[in-house]
Amino acid sequence: MSVSALSRFNSLPVGAAEVELLSCCASPAWAHAVAAGRPYPDVAAVTGAAGAALARLPWPEVAQALAAHPRIGSRAAGERRDAAWSRREQAGVDRDDRTLSALAEVNEAYEARFGHVLLIFATGKSGDEMLDIAQVRLRNDDAVERRVVREELAKIAALRVERLLGASEAVAR
Repeated sequence: MSVSALSRFNSLPVGAAEVELLSCCASPAWAHAVAAGRPYPDVAAVTGAAGAALARLPWPEVAQALAAHPRIGSRAAGERRDAAWSRREQAGVDRDDRTLSALAEVNEAYEARFGHVLLIFATGKSGDEMLDIAQVRLRNDDAVERRVVREELAKIAALRVERLLGASEAVAR
């Protein structure tokens, strides 16, 4: 754990801490809730608060966070921290035409079914693994899928908070 990164985070003005957190989860309400809990004694306390804040978010805030994620198989553009992290998280996706075409099809089917981007904790997963996960999730009802989306978003946010605070080079959870 990087104590200096945690100390720096704890000492930031609220608005600056929220901006930092938005690279982990693009919900302003989530970022505000996590920033408001400072100071944190360690990174585990931050990730715990992040998970609790995400669990309390109303669905429109979750949807806002989802909108910031690229489709599975798509490369996030830009130089922002969240785009770089997204590219890193999806590094296991095979870039061959067959995989990319199959991912595009499953993304379209998922979005037509649920009305938002398919979110999968992609770190350490291949494109084929994500295709299998997506096929299973297409069979979920809305309530189950919303629960799964929150779980996946929480895993992504936790990993990104750990990265933000210099505590994670983990491949998967």
